[in-house]
This record gives sequence, structure tokens and C-alpha cells, in this order.
Amino acid sequence: MVAEIEPSNIEKSFLLESLQKGIRVDGRGIYDYRTLKIACGPEFGLVEVQLGQTRVLARVSCEVTRPFPDRPTEGIVQFNAELSSLCAPGFDSTGKPSAQEVAITRMLERVIRQSRAVDTEALCILAGEKVWTVRIDIHFLDHGGNLVDAASIAAIAALRHFRRPDVTVDGEEAIIHDVRERNPVPLSIHHTPICISFGFFGDGGMVVLDPNLLEEQTQASSFTITLNSHQEICAMNKAGGIPLESKQIHRCIQIALAKVDEINEKIKEALK
Repeated sequence: MVAEIEPSNIEKSFLLESLQKGIRVDGRGIYDYRTLKIACGPEFGLVEVQLGQTRVLARVSCEVTRPFPDRPTEGIVQFNAELSSLCAPGFDSTGKPSAQEVAITRMLERVIRQSRAVDTEALCILAGEKVWTVRIDIHFLDHGGNLVDAASIAAIAALRHFRRPDVTVDGEEAIIHDVRERNPVPLSIHHTPICISFGFFGDGGMVVLDPNLLEEQTQASSFTITLNSHQEICAMNKAGGIPLESKQIHRCIQIALAKVDEINEKIKEALK
């Protein structure tokens, strides 16, 4: 269960008054992203992302399983997000998954699995018998706001960093080689979807990019756009009751396009 500590009315009023003057409480510009750091390793598929005060650890693993009956030639990609008391005092990991954990997991499924970012057919070993199941576990270490963006960056970077064991197929038999015997194989990644989130305040006239925790707790509505380096929109998600005009959405898309290019460059640098 989640029981976040809500900010006081004074904190909310101060934040809104500052935004009306074009000032953010953390000193950033309205459309500034927080400092992003990406660290890979030491093992394949392990990536830590720090976005401001938000820290996320993504770990990718795989195992051989049977495919789904309706998709005999496709592997499986699974996601799991975990918010614990390590992340913030208000989180409790002893019970069933919280609504926020479920929402983040479903968002990752939409932006990565349903957008076909991972080539699932390349995960097939023996059609109808054996496929690779790739699991992405997201662990939130610090909650400083905008968990979705940090999680999406960590997940796709970890998938690109991951290597699975090589396989030799001889008739109906599949031989999985130990990574010490043969070099492991990277996953086939079609594109790199990245979430970019905005927070709207008041009646929707005030908007910020990459809201921190206080801004998230004060915002009236949120809007997340998922784009890749090909300037394709992979998904959009809006939460909250404020209606958005088409010009606001178009403006957010233009800002997100520039930020996605910057984040992609950081991912490439981290993977070198």
C-alpha cells in the first residue's frame, strides 16, 4: 500500500505562486529536465538511472519457457515495478502491488512491449516449444518525482545493455551455451521509446517539464508522451481532469522531441 506524505498547503501555495512568475522551486526553467545520469554494469542488463533525486535500478534476466499457444513463434517480455520503503517512507512492499506500481508496469508494457521495441520473434528457439522469456525488474531506490520517465529510460537502457546466452538448434534439440563458453548475444531492439512527462497546474495554463515530487503532488493533471529517435509517437497518457487543447499537446510534443534526442545520446554514451 502507498501512503505518501502530502505537502502542506503553504508549500503548495508557494509553488503555485512561483510558477505564476515563471519560477520553479528547484531553480530550473519551465522546460528544463533534471540532471540525468546513467550507469551500466557490472553485469549485463543492470542499469542505474538517476534523474535529479529520483534513482531507479533496472535488471534484465531471461529463462527458457514455453510460448503462449496463440503466439508459438514469439518470445515473452515481462515487466515488474517495485516501490519499497527504501524508495520513500510512505511505501510498503509487504502487501500486494500498489496502484502506482501497477500503473508504472502497465505504462512500460505499453511503451516497450506493445510498441514492438523488442523483436519477440528473435526470442524464439523452437516454435511452439521453447522461447526466451525476458524479464525486466524495476526497483525504485529514491523517489524524487517523475518515476515513469526514469523507469522508461532505465528499462530500455537495460534491454540494450543485456546479453542472453547463445543457442544452437540441432533438429528438435536446443543447446544453450554457457556465457563462459561462447559470447552472449544482444537482444534485437527495433527502436528506443522514451517517456517524457509534463505537469499541468491551475486551470492548465501553467505547465512544467519533468515535475519533481512536490510538483507532482501539487499538479492538477499530468501528460506523458512516449517518442523514439525516429520521431514516432509510441504512446500518450493523460491523468487528471484538466482538458488539454490541441496547441498544448503540439507544444509538448515539440519539446519532447528535443529531449528524446538528448536522452538517446546519453544512453549511447553509457552503453559504450
